[in-house]
Amino acid sequence: MANIEGSTVRARQDSTSDPPSHTTQVDGSLTAWLQVLSSFCVFFNTWGIVNSFGVFQTFYEANFLKLESPSNISWVGSSQTFLILVGAALVGPFFDRGYLRTLIQLGSFLVVFGTMMVSLCTHYWQVFLAQGIVVGLGLGCLFLPSVAVLAHYFAKKKSAALGIASAGGSLGGIVYPIVFQELQPRVGFPWAMRIMGFMILATMIFPLCTLSVHIPSSSARRPLYDKSAFTDLPYVMFCISQFFGLMAVYITLIYIHLYGLEQTTMDPKLASYLLSIINAASIAGRLFPNFVADKFGPLNVLIPLTAGTAILMFGWIRIHNGAGLVVFCILYGFFQGPFVSLPPTIVATLSPGLQSIGVRLGMMLAISGIGSLVGGPVAGAILQRPNGWMWLQIWCAVLFVVSGLRRLGFGC
Repeated sequence: MANIEGSTVRARQDSTSDPPSHTTQVDGSLTAWLQVLSSFCVFFNTWGIVNSFGVFQTFYEANFLKLESPSNISWVGSSQTFLILVGAALVGPFFDRGYLRTLIQLGSFLVVFGTMMVSLCTHYWQVFLAQGIVVGLGLGCLFLPSVAVLAHYFAKKKSAALGIASAGGSLGGIVYPIVFQELQPRVGFPWAMRIMGFMILATMIFPLCTLSVHIPSSSARRPLYDKSAFTDLPYVMFCISQFFGLMAVYITLIYIHLYGLEQTTMDPKLASYLLSIINAASIAGRLFPNFVADKFGPLNVLIPLTAGTAILMFGWIRIHNGAGLVVFCILYGFFQGPFVSLPPTIVATLSPGLQSIGVRLGMMLAISGIGSLVGGPVAGAILQRPNGWMWLQIWCAVLFVVSGLRRLGFGC
């Protein structure tokens, strides 16, 4: 399988028609690694925020949104994930045309503004608008540029660079839940959200100053999608696998805290840290597989990790004690980490040239975003049925199985 993938990648690289100035990368330079650090900060404030929604899900259900169903509340987090991914399809062409700085500035403003506005919310529609839509739109402006810019600076170490950058999302998923849970009882919900907003602003200063595109962008107008991509079977199969994978991967992040409280005898304080445990373990899950992917190919690494995640989900059904759930969270964090860090590298290798990476990556993320949008609410609806937790776990496991089979078909 590795030989097949390697041959495909080499063929695509040999056939690229971009001029030389658009194929020169600078692996290992100081400028290149500064871009990795900048992308790390962006991931901290994009996927770090998305990965933290589980604590808000539990808080809203127990407080001022307790009259809303879990499914309704999960639409807020699902909308964030949907917009960060679908937004990529919209901003991809703008990145390719050289509007990197504008996207970073607009995205930073929307995320900070939306987070501050959540502090004023008292009704569901207000939370949905501020945290789901405004913050989500900002995340969509930020995410793709932080990924696509690395492809312009790295050739041999592309997966490793993206793995390091994506670890910022895991770190953010550790820090923000802990910050909220520690601040909210002390200073109240409004000021907890305002402090988080100031944290986002402070950590976005560095990428606002340093994130840049090494290769001059073309001013040629590009469409929002690449028609030829739909005739590329490996690319299409991979997009389908991502649709099912992203439908499943955030279900656990949204509901794991609630599961610990309702289905185990573990201490509520420890249960509040389950989400942070998953995100801490996902740091290793984003770093180690990405370094291995540079040698064996990103798809050949992602397939067995997807299979391992499916097995874990079936095992989750029988876990009803605190120790077992903590072990599950550690393993799940590691196995699900590459679902964010490896796909952009795969798309980059499937793209005919550097100038098309933004559009093709945006298309794949948009398809994935549709899956992530419905994943959480569907899981919430399943949870309200008899034996809801068991059926939620089975549903999540089946989604991972389908995703893995699509990837296996692509690789073979």
